[in-house]
Amino acid sequence: MEADSHSGGGEAKPRTAPGVAGDALAGPGEAYNAGPPVQPREAASVILLRGGSGAPEVLLVRRTPKARFMGGVWVFPGGAVDKGEGEGEGALRAAALRELHEEAQISIGDPAELVAFSRWITPAQVQIRFDTHFFLALAPAGQEPAVDGEECVDLGWYEPGRALAAHRAGELELVFPTIKHLEQIGAFASVEELLEYARGREVRPVEPRVVLEGEVARILLPGEPGY
Repeated sequence: MEADSHSGGGEAKPRTAPGVAGDALAGPGEAYNAGPPVQPREAASVILLRGGSGAPEVLLVRRTPKARFMGGVWVFPGGAVDKGEGEGEGALRAAALRELHEEAQISIGDPAELVAFSRWITPAQVQIRFDTHFFLALAPAGQEPAVDGEECVDLGWYEPGRALAAHRAGELELVFPTIKHLEQIGAFASVEELLEYARGREVRPVEPRVVLEGEVARILLPGEPGY
């Protein structure tokens, strides 16, 4: 689903709505669910950073257009927690590091290097749901990201403002949670400032809500009128 990157909410045809699997989804899996809510599956995503004392840059990878799930979308590396990774915080961090290596060939040995940043839950009105924890991490020195050419087919380092501008120009397909994260990260002058902020805050879950208004589905965030 494509949403307005300038405001908290967005609009789309009612058959789709924002999901989260490392990011919000577009296409299959985002069909509107008029029945009882589906239990969201736990997932984890890594917002890999570089820039040091300068403006932050984030790593985005592009999922293959052939994928049934988020095909062609640019996302932060991430995915669902595997059963063998256990439960709780340890499982989330293990999944985040595994997905980062699988999708971008970046290895971080110590899970403690991940800094909890946010938690997004797919709206109850979506058929496939995820409860995704986003972590910040510094790009390890001496490692360069790469894609496997199958699950992910391209990558790039982006200043948040440049990524959002490319999205508005139709050059970069982004979805709702990615847009909102880029907007938030773009407000920080440096990676150091961003990490200091993240280490000192309590992460609270964000669960967007889909509200049907005639032929349009609006995405609302907690605190917005009508949520």
